[in-house]
Amino acid sequence: MDMITDAAQVARHEANRAIAAAGTRAAGAMAANGEYLTFRLGAEEYGIDILRVQEIRSYEQPTRIANSPDFIKGVVNLRGVIVPIIDLRLKLGCETAEYNGFTVVIVLNVRGRVVGAVVDSVSDVLELDKAQIKPAPELSSNVDSGFITGIGAVKQGDAERMLILMDIEALMSSAEMGLMDHAG
Repeated sequence: MDMITDAAQVARHEANRAIAAAGTRAAGAMAANGEYLTFRLGAEEYGIDILRVQEIRSYEQPTRIANSPDFIKGVVNLRGVIVPIIDLRLKLGCETAEYNGFTVVIVLNVRGRVVGAVVDSVSDVLELDKAQIKPAPELSSNVDSGFITGIGAVKQGDAERMLILMDIEALMSSAEMGLMDHAG
């Protein structure tokens, strides 16, 4: 659990630093240069704008809500706020969703609403510049890739790792999720 606590402290520190450095950046816009919290879902690594992250918590079993989709695991009480918990592994079609000591919930602030996202593990916070971000690939119309803003290419020695950059606000705000008010 020390690793999770350390990751949470690093993410909070980096989020505060990013907020101070970012100033007034337009909400929802893909950062040209930005900091991303990276996490794993199955074999893939994803990145989300660090400014959307409120905190990182260890996974705890939420209270199930009747008749909700499988990817909505339920709700938890976070310091008096009822927070819906979404399992991104199930939402994005990962083959397995095992809960273990590395499983964490990324608490997000999306359009003024607090939402939790279950992921396999949190990796780190990366700063990417424009040159490291490639456009999202064009996929067939029956594949929902509207929440993918780009692909980050991160060099590690001679190797390069790919990072799928997500617009977590677009994903969490989709009508299918049913978490946000879509009127006006």
